[in-house]
Amino acid sequence: MHIIKLCVGVSSVEELLEWRAERKAMGLGRPDGLNVHRTRMTPKRADEIAGHGSLYWVIAGTIRCRQRIVGFESSTDAEGRPQCHILLDPEVVRTMPYPRRPFQGWRYLEAKDAPPDLAGRGGEEPPADMAEELAQLGLI
Repeated sequence: MHIIKLCVGVSSVEELLEWRAERKAMGLGRPDGLNVHRTRMTPKRADEIAGHGSLYWVIAGTIRCRQRIVGFESSTDAEGRPQCHILLDPEVVRTMPYPRRPFQGWRYLEAKDAPPDLAGRGGEEPPADMAEELAQLGLI
């Protein structure tokens, strides 16, 4: 079981990587090196996902990459409202580009419906634009 989430305000995997690097350079990261994504709702299936699943990022209307979910932490924001921190492995793994319509929040993603990793297909991964076009043609 995985989670899928829109990566709002980011137009490419490279931009996501740059944003993460900037935050780390500013000393805003966790001491253990994990990335944190904050959301309001804690998944009811968190035990099933933590350590086994990934967060698949939808960037510009297409699933483009994933990060392994290490765990979840409950917290409250400055106004006392509950929130959930999704703890992510810092490695960003590019996936086959799969188009996805916009949605709010996050959704569960069954393993059978998750796009495969690009690098896992043997050989080097094609450039992102080429991979997207090949996927739209049904060739990869």
